[in-house]
Amino acid sequence: MAASFDLVVRGGAVLDGSGGEPRDADVAIKDGRITAVGKVAGAGREEIDAKGLAVTPGFVDVHTHYDGQATWDERFTPSSGHGVTTVLMGNCGVGFAPCRPEDRDTLIKVMEGVEDIPEIVMREGVPWNWQSFPEYLDALAAVRRDIDFATQVPHAPLRVFVMGRRGVEREPATAQDMAAMSALVEEGVNAGALGFSTSRSLFHRTSEGVLTPTITAAEEELTAIARGLGRAGKGVIQLLDDFADTTTEGSTEFAMLRRLVEASGRPLSFTLLDISIYPGRWRTLLGEVERANRDGLPIRGQVAVRPVALLYGLELSFHPFSTCPSYREVEGLPLAQKLARLREPALKARLLKEEPVYRNPQMLAFMRSVGNMFVLGDPPNYTPPAAERLDARAAARGVSPLELAYDLLVSGDGRTILFHPGANYTDCSDANMAAMLRHEHTVMALGDGGAHYGLICDASYATQALTYWTRDRRGERLPLSWTVRQLTDVPARLIGLGDRGRLSPGYKADLNVIDLDRLSVAAPHPVHNLPGGGRRLEQKAEGYRATVAGGQVTYRDGEFTGALPGRLVRGAR
Repeated sequence: MAASFDLVVRGGAVLDGSGGEPRDADVAIKDGRITAVGKVAGAGREEIDAKGLAVTPGFVDVHTHYDGQATWDERFTPSSGHGVTTVLMGNCGVGFAPCRPEDRDTLIKVMEGVEDIPEIVMREGVPWNWQSFPEYLDALAAVRRDIDFATQVPHAPLRVFVMGRRGVEREPATAQDMAAMSALVEEGVNAGALGFSTSRSLFHRTSEGVLTPTITAAEEELTAIARGLGRAGKGVIQLLDDFADTTTEGSTEFAMLRRLVEASGRPLSFTLLDISIYPGRWRTLLGEVERANRDGLPIRGQVAVRPVALLYGLELSFHPFSTCPSYREVEGLPLAQKLARLREPALKARLLKEEPVYRNPQMLAFMRSVGNMFVLGDPPNYTPPAAERLDARAAARGVSPLELAYDLLVSGDGRTILFHPGANYTDCSDANMAAMLRHEHTVMALGDGGAHYGLICDASYATQALTYWTRDRRGERLPLSWTVRQLTDVPARLIGLGDRGRLSPGYKADLNVIDLDRLSVAAPHPVHNLPGGGRRLEQKAEGYRATVAGGQVTYRDGEFTGALPGRLVRGAR
């Protein structure tokens, strides 16, 4: 008898993305869509035995920076190895379109500085076969990938495209400039972008240490752009902001966010962090979010599921000594030779005494805050106890935290990774992070895949959410069905993709088959597989028995099958 379906996943515990309890059921797929969930009598051309396993919708990652990788790689790794079947890129106001040929160097410097993508990777990997944003979308639509992807119109290239050098130097936009940016955002969204993004963070600097073009853009400029979304009647706003003015009594910066939503009629989300140097700010911002939603203004906070941390190592982009003058003597050496030199007492003594020099003062402060660092370990521990922090360990040994950091970096094979939680781990506690994650107006996000290639590796956050928060955490855990919804249905609807995030007839056939007992994440490790031999951090998982995208099995037991069903997603669904 001929098969009734392309694929049937048999007998799994289905967590359908609605937040309801799991139920034993089959999932039948035909022509890239789910056709039945329940007891399926018909056969599939291919079948997966999911007995004893969880079956979930594919995960939706709304905060990535795959803008470059999408043009040169057929796979969205590491994300697609962690059950993610749709990614949204173009966040934080940075990207590669629109762009005139004479402005390519500017955008490369921005992406190198903000997102830690080496210049050689972009020069050799990005084809630049576009100028306008619709042309960029057409270029992306011509390629096949392992999962679906969508993008937003980023503010930095938009500003440079319209204003040229004036935009780079952050001059105020004229009325004509603002009208042009507004029209181009409207054009981009009508062509298929899912929204507009910008950054107002002082951490965002070019590779030359200069603030990126968007940081000081006036509210009038942002309002004009937001009205472009309003005219289109679709699209979302994404924003990164330091909220430097925010106190326990309110935020004039957040008041501006409210006005942007009012002017555009479109939803907005922003990065929400618990930063130890700004105690309590996250609570103030959540209070503002609650008030905004009560007033009918759809604003959400994007929250990371583990401490937002920088990773330092001899093979990575930075470590506490990488910007010291004497380190230049060894930085280009192969690891074994570098280790031999760094173990010389004279060089060690010099590096411990030298003051580092770097053009980004915020980043420099983080690199030298060694007392707050931990050893990541393998398997990685993202919530280590205070006793394992380097300041505590150094005190016990009678040495300075800086010397301990040095000794750890040059120990063993030289592949030790130091873990520096800059946010979401105040006082070595995840309690504030838990409160943010549980809030009704937040979404799990901030994977940042495709960026920070040698500094951050958080694209595995979906695996972390399922292992740590629902299974391994000491104390109260998050319900599994609720967490699955936060990884699927909630982010899909945040960005207007209503055709995915659920296991229900008619929805896109994106799903995971997971052995939850075996699910784990390995330590990140550097690989050299970017254009020009560039390095990036990879992080693998165990326990994903199968990932299905568009009805095709793309990964089996963590191995890529070669299927490339992924396409550019244009516009809301």
